[in-house]
Amino acid sequence: QFPFGRRLPCDIYWHGVSFHDNNIFSGQVNKFPGMMETVRKITLSRAMRTMQDLFPLEYNFYPRSWILPEELPLFVAEVRMMKDRNPSWKPTFIVKPDGGCQGDGIYLIKDPSDIRLTGSIQSRPAVVQEYICKPLLVDKLKFDIRLYVLLKSLEPLEIYIAKDGLSRFCTEPYQEPTLKNLHQVFMHLTNYSLNIHSGNFIHSASVNTGSKRTFSSILCRLSSRGADVKKLWSDIISLVIKTIIALTPELKVYYQSDIPAGKPGPTCFQILGFDILLMKNLKPILLEVNANPSMRIEHEQELSPGVFENVPSPVDEEVKVAVIRDTLRLVDPQKKKRKDAQCLLYPGVADGKLQLKPVKIQVKYGMKDKQHKHHSLKLSLKLKFYLKLGSCQSLEQAPESSEELPEAALPSLCLKQVFPKYAKQFSYLRLVDRVAALFIRFLGVKGTTKLGPTGFRTFIRNCKLSNSNFSMAAVDILYIDITRRWNSMGIDHKESGMCLQAFVEAFFCLAQKKYKSLPLHDQVASLIELCECRLAALRGKRLVWGCG
Repeated sequence: QFPFGRRLPCDIYWHGVSFHDNNIFSGQVNKFPGMMETVRKITLSRAMRTMQDLFPLEYNFYPRSWILPEELPLFVAEVRMMKDRNPSWKPTFIVKPDGGCQGDGIYLIKDPSDIRLTGSIQSRPAVVQEYICKPLLVDKLKFDIRLYVLLKSLEPLEIYIAKDGLSRFCTEPYQEPTLKNLHQVFMHLTNYSLNIHSGNFIHSASVNTGSKRTFSSILCRLSSRGADVKKLWSDIISLVIKTIIALTPELKVYYQSDIPAGKPGPTCFQILGFDILLMKNLKPILLEVNANPSMRIEHEQELSPGVFENVPSPVDEEVKVAVIRDTLRLVDPQKKKRKDAQCLLYPGVADGKLQLKPVKIQVKYGMKDKQHKHHSLKLSLKLKFYLKLGSCQSLEQAPESSEELPEAALPSLCLKQVFPKYAKQFSYLRLVDRVAALFIRFLGVKGTTKLGPTGFRTFIRNCKLSNSNFSMAAVDILYIDITRRWNSMGIDHKESGMCLQAFVEAFFCLAQKKYKSLPLHDQVASLIELCECRLAALRGKRLVWGCG
């Protein structure tokens, strides 16, 4: 472990909080630049809304959302309109602070007028969503699922899902929300960090009982009741792939800013925590995506007032050790150099013999992680046990000379590849990815994430989108209006110019003007194809001129 960094190069850098924990120039980093910003509640909701506008049926797994404070009037108006249409509709909404975590600041409301405007909501914006009132219950308790997803590569896109996850239970029997029980967090909020303080919380040595269980135990229970578990897994895989597709455009903009194309730099991978709720009809609903899911494999137990002891958690250990172990196996930098990939830390097979060569891994702690460093150290010891080679009891006892590598030295991978495996089924959804590619192409200055007015005009001119009905003066007005509005939302004041989300809005506006009779996704797809075709033709002309 190197809390203050290390100058010598490593194969893998395991950062505690973000990509920017340390300056990296080579190797692999377990964080993507911009991931923390991309999965924040507001940014995620905007990305999902864009996809819902394009593909409403495909993205109906994310609750209807409004962003506070700028969309408060819209929220009030839409709720009033829906109540007028259906007087019997009695909704419940959940308010989540944008930067909140572990259930901090979350509360339920019955009416828009109940939103807490005390204090400065400008300093702490939030997302308000429709609350899922009819969740699936087990033992009369509400629960959610934490699934671990490995984003192994952004370009080309490569996604893995862990075959097992965690089921985190509320600690009071569930009742549909009423004015009397709205504030009962142990009934409505599944956050582990909240429910652990309940007197009803059960720490169990079994993965099938208690307030935290394996997801596989829930699936077994559902299967015994006749539920279609295969369809449920298929729906969850679809949800994960569609969510990642919604996030990749923003991630690519951050990535090219920190790691410009053509320059040496690290590659990235990241373990994400997907929080999913199952409805009564077994439809999965995405709650949020966590960029830094907890990897603790133990919990604190109070022995006497003020005296605590760290106790192993069998459920966490079973799921999390396998996720980290197999993530390291998949990103093993020596994997390409050997014929039979069975070993992690001593790769390189020649003539059926194991040539031992260590892979250097640097662990970097952020401020948050320093408080729980011993938990990470104990996890590393668990990994040593699970990564044992043959009869070796730990990595320190591995032989110095070559020896036969047993076929079953490691368990089978717990991470299942879902993309590009199912790429053909979801490729049509990647429209915003192609819009982001146009945005990045015209950014001009490497390392920036905002498009200036000159870059926007060049995009319009090169794609031949201006005409007698849409002059360059109108182009400038469109740029100024959209950019000014997005900048007023306080998205990012570090740079001036048009952010990707603003460019996407402008692109949709241009598509709607040009192809008025088509549905939105066809309008956008048609304009993308037009732009790509004209840019390809322009590139061909320039090549001919260069040869001439």
